[in-house]
Amino acid sequence: MAVLALLWGSGFLWIKIALTGGLTPLQITVIRCVLGAAVLLVLAGSAGQRLPRDRRTWGHLGVAALFCNTLPFFLFSVGEQTVDSGVAGVLNATTPLWSLLIGLALGTDRGLRPLRLTGLLLGFAGTLLIFAPWQQSGLTSWGALALLAAAASYAIAFAYMARHLTGPGSARFALSAAQLLAATGLTTLALPVAPAPVDPTAVAVLAVVVLGVFGTGVTFYLNYLLIADEGPTSAATVGYLLPVVSVTLGAIVLGESLDARVIAGMAVVLVGVGLTRGRPHRPDPTTTADTATATATAARRTHGGAHSSTE
Repeated sequence: MAVLALLWGSGFLWIKIALTGGLTPLQITVIRCVLGAAVLLVLAGSAGQRLPRDRRTWGHLGVAALFCNTLPFFLFSVGEQTVDSGVAGVLNATTPLWSLLIGLALGTDRGLRPLRLTGLLLGFAGTLLIFAPWQQSGLTSWGALALLAAAASYAIAFAYMARHLTGPGSARFALSAAQLLAATGLTTLALPVAPAPVDPTAVAVLAVVVLGVFGTGVTFYLNYLLIADEGPTSAATVGYLLPVVSVTLGAIVLGESLDARVIAGMAVVLVGVGLTRGRPHRPDPTTTADTATATATAARRTHGGAHSSTE
């Protein structure tokens, strides 16, 4: 989860650099899908995994690709054309809340308890504290609505993938690669109606390559793994760590200041994520087995004593 947050959280930076360097939102979407699919195809081949061949699985992959890749990738690029990173981070962090609502509606959420609900709300509150959107403009712009729609799209995808694509024994490298191939096909269909390409700068090309290889290929596999192991709502809580990563990178790379409000917000985010990832206490199997054996022995003794008295 930490590696996923680090790679995914830097995505806002790479998208912004690619946009300012001359690439369009659709071009960024296509390139990151192509590069991400290439990385996952290599990983699948090295693991001896083959792409699915049945139409049913490809149908599920097409739906997942639409909501988890094509739509959010494009909407994030569109949104960051007019919305600054602070507002973008707040709206992206609504994914766990969307995931919670969808999980409750579909019954895919695992063991929602008051502690987890408190963690979800704390995570969002900490994100608000970090970016202080009340001090910024743009929350009602079309770009902000695009970012909000992207966050909801991720949540829909997480729930769908948890139900149809992350079962036991699934070939995760192959499924991840196949999904990004499907996303590449979907986005490529829109290229003929896209604006004419411009001459991108070398920095923009480098940014989109990093975004495609690490921010898409590697993170997509980690996301698949997290959904399968933790469930869609817990997987979505990684969105709360992204603002922490982006703020830290801004301070280290760009020299942005960190005040007490931002540091407090990061602490609240980490506490919230920790609460959402808490698991109910499960008794030790060895202790349980010993207790069951002792209970059975006592029952036999009690039964034997009663039988002797009757005789």
